[in-house]
Amino acid sequence: MRLALGFGYWSAGPPAGAVEQLATAERLGFDCAWTAEAYGSDALTPLAWWGASSETIGLGTSICQLSARTPAAMAMAAMTMDHLSGGRFRLGLGASGPQVVEGWYGEPYPKPLARTREYVEIIRKIWARDEPVTYDGEHYQLPYPGGAGLGKPLRSTVHPLRSDIPIYLGAEGPKNVALTAEIADGWLPLFFAPKDNKFYLDALTAGFGRAGGGKGLDSFDVAAVVPIVIDDDVEAAADAVRPMLALYAGGMGAKDANFHLDVFGRMGYEGECAKIQELYLAGDKRAAIAAVPTSMVEDIALVGPAAKIRDELHGWRETVVNTLVISGPPPFLETVAELVAY
Repeated sequence: MRLALGFGYWSAGPPAGAVEQLATAERLGFDCAWTAEAYGSDALTPLAWWGASSETIGLGTSICQLSARTPAAMAMAAMTMDHLSGGRFRLGLGASGPQVVEGWYGEPYPKPLARTREYVEIIRKIWARDEPVTYDGEHYQLPYPGGAGLGKPLRSTVHPLRSDIPIYLGAEGPKNVALTAEIADGWLPLFFAPKDNKFYLDALTAGFGRAGGGKGLDSFDVAAVVPIVIDDDVEAAADAVRPMLALYAGGMGAKDANFHLDVFGRMGYEGECAKIQELYLAGDKRAAIAAVPTSMVEDIALVGPAAKIRDELHGWRETVVNTLVISGPPPFLETVAELVAY
């Protein structure tokens, strides 16, 4: 089981101590450091700024939103980051949800899986640099078929340091997880529950089968974000995670299109999530947070005394997950590293 450092996206402003956290993670042998974006801070700028102080740790985006950049712009950024980091960059992509895609970026959301497939295909064509890039898809066309009528196929002036920069996808539903296994090099689950391992293993296996060539888990990275709170009081530890779960299950996405809520529903919390969402959308965030059951926290997080967490880690080792993405100050990172190595 590997560890990775998750910075997430910012709230009101830059988080404190990021460079120190990155230095600690690198010293401890963490596999990668991941940054994110929603509709505030972007994923690439902090990764480049903080990553400039590192030498060996991987640098990845978890995730860059597809609608934020054209495939060519994303391919350019990835090649640039890979060169500047000496071949340490990993490109994490995700479709996001309709509220952000259509409300923030002003782009259409329908058919996110088909859009993702085309996006990745174009990026790989750009990185391959075999010929000037053309693409005639449902969602993307290169050159653009209208406008001034003067577009022509182009090839990147930059020779990529690696034409096979690892691509990860953020995915939650079974079809998206299967697509990830088929076309990507890794999966970035946000709310993974060990008890649902067979559900995800089946989806991944279906995708590997479509990819062919003997592709499987042995060459595929599953880097799951796992909240960890060490406290002798389990309820107090769970309280630190409840606000985040209430936000994602209750306040993220539209009422009838919240993919995070669907994940918890598959875990068996349909009724609880309906109540959480009702309270959250009504503006009673405190009650929504209180409505998050401790068992729901424990399904996707490691909370409580160190001995309890150490025991529960055995269950995670039996899943498809091989990298835990954690967040916290340097002393916390050191403590978790000791627990995982135990």
